[in-house]
Amino acid sequence: MSGTLRGPGHGQGGGTGGGTGTAVVVGAGVGGLATAIGLRRAGWEVTVLERRTVPERYGTAFGIHPTAQSALDRLGLGDALRARAVPYRGAGIRRPDGKILAALPLERIERRAGRPELLISRPHLLDALLDALERLGGVRIAHGRHLTDPGALTADLVVGADGINSAVRTAHFGSACGPRPIGTVAWIGIAGFETGLYGETWGAGRFFGMTPVEPGRTNWYATVPEATTAQEVREAFAGWHDPIPRVLAETDPATWIRYEMRHLHPALPAFVADGRIALVGDAAHAMTPNLGQGACTALLDAEALSRAVAAAGPAGLPGALRAYDKERRRSAQRVAFGSRSLHRFMTGSRPAVRDALVRLLP
Repeated sequence: MSGTLRGPGHGQGGGTGGGTGTAVVVGAGVGGLATAIGLRRAGWEVTVLERRTVPERYGTAFGIHPTAQSALDRLGLGDALRARAVPYRGAGIRRPDGKILAALPLERIERRAGRPELLISRPHLLDALLDALERLGGVRIAHGRHLTDPGALTADLVVGADGINSAVRTAHFGSACGPRPIGTVAWIGIAGFETGLYGETWGAGRFFGMTPVEPGRTNWYATVPEATTAQEVREAFAGWHDPIPRVLAETDPATWIRYEMRHLHPALPAFVADGRIALVGDAAHAMTPNLGQGACTALLDAEALSRAVAAAGPAGLPGALRAYDKERRRSAQRVAFGSRSLHRFMTGSRPAVRDALVRLLP
């Protein structure tokens, strides 16, 4: 595929190492695995360290914007994504009574990019990344490795892809920037039927979203500031438009995921350090999920970092990391800021004013 990363002596069949350089990627989530793929295709010897003892299988749906799809194409993963993903179209923003306030700009994005926004189950995307690494060969994933001293890693390149609580970030960038709660608890799940009605419903201080994820299932997410149990969540949305109450009623609470929404604050002054350390994904710019860009920004980070490193080689690594930082930091941080601002707007205490503003959207 045009633009796919390859290193010296690298054929179509897989990575050869070739002594190009050594890299340790800390974290086997989307950003870490995609980075490992890009570096291996560039000929680097790669080890992935993951604190979990087995590959993670939790989670619901990821939205993959056309720009992130292009990044996956350049990593040689576009076909695997499209084999399991579904397009996201025809979604809107509604009031709790079901009245449409505005359409989400999905069709406009599709016309501009020439391809639709895609949604894919998180486990399916992770499986595609792991399958790609297995086909490439030569990448060791060490599960059950709880990293206590990131400074002791001696590889030419160390990539922190270890999430919002990143040990690599703390070790090399200090603790001034860290996870900050925003006072909202989110609930996510998958209903065992297709609703056919997608988008978000905004109420006073709470919202509910539904997206396709795969045939016969619907991905949903919700925030209720005061709810601490599944029953309280169901009660909070009992009077909302169909099919929201039915989605909650027919999703087994044992499968719901509850998490406290957090973001990284303050923004990092750099994503790279010491000429050999780089951060990707949530380790660099964890954000609220309101724009649905967490996986996208991690994939864009991974591809940009791999591309810069492949072009420069080990001798030019400090310059490659500076180029990566220049390409990705401001862009990713703008997305994070926009997501946090949208969260405040969505959950504001004056829904009438908010709804009037939403109706002005083109």
